Amino acid sequence: MKQALNDLIKLIQVEQLDEKTFQGNSLDIGTGRVYGGQVLAQALKAAQITVGENKYIHSMHAYFLREGNHSIPISYQVDISRNGKSFSTRRVTAFQNNRPIFITDLSFQIQETGLEFQSSIPGVPQPELIRKELETHGRIKFPDRLQNLVNLTAPFDLMPVLPTDNNKETDKIQYEKSVWIKTQHEIDNDPDIHRALLAYISDYGLVTTSLLPHKLEYDSPAMQLASIDHAMWFHRTFRVDEWLLYTCEPMSTSNARGLAQGRFFDREGRLVASTTQEGLIRQIKKGE
Repeated sequence: MKQALNDLIKLIQVEQLDEKTFQGNSLDIGTGRVYGGQVLAQALKAAQITVGENKYIHSMHAYFLREGNHSIPISYQVDISRNGKSFSTRRVTAFQNNRPIFITDLSFQIQETGLEFQSSIPGVPQPELIRKELETHGRIKFPDRLQNLVNLTAPFDLMPVLPTDNNKETDKIQYEKSVWIKTQHEIDNDPDIHRALLAYISDYGLVTTSLLPHKLEYDSPAMQLASIDHAMWFHRTFRVDEWLLYTCEPMSTSNARGLAQGRFFDREGRLVASTTQEGLIRQIKKGE
């Protein structure tokens, strides 16, 4: 497991070819295509290098343009859109075979103090209690078939929160799903690595949450799923080698698209990051 984490950290360390050009390799996670979280993490690392050490990522907005080939290196071209006193903006385009497969806009900010408010952490069991339940009653599967993609999840420790079938106050079915996540081993103190790894895992099972109201899975018969866009906001400092609660919920399904949002909380209940993703959710009819 330690080797899997070391390999992932190495994977997101893109190679700088010149001032604005970087290159990254891909990991085969078993789907035959590039995992979106990997491209998010590598693009973030490339942009951060051009920004320097005095500003930190606070938001990124990305579009997945084409399916990536995991056997071909990815070229990242960074456009230095703006360097301001408080904020810097970058646009990163990822290429394979001279065709763009991904594009993202990123904004970086200096550390500042100001007003404080956040949404509250859901009332869920702590990961140690969940682990005890798993050891007592057997492993409970996180309701996302991506858990079977060993190369994707191997660097991480995942403790799925047991689903609640209904809400006693409203008597409405809850479609939210949550999982405690951290890396299997401690990593160094470089905050850029922690942010890149969080971007990597933020793509894990998010858009598939929009299938929950329909009682479907991503590999249900005649289902076609693909990420369209992904947005992420970094609110507060965190460590990805300490437990973070990733709670995801569907927002909408319509026009063959699904929208879901996620939130990351640390053990103290601090909201450290938020993310939103829209994806293609198409039911293929016979004969199409």
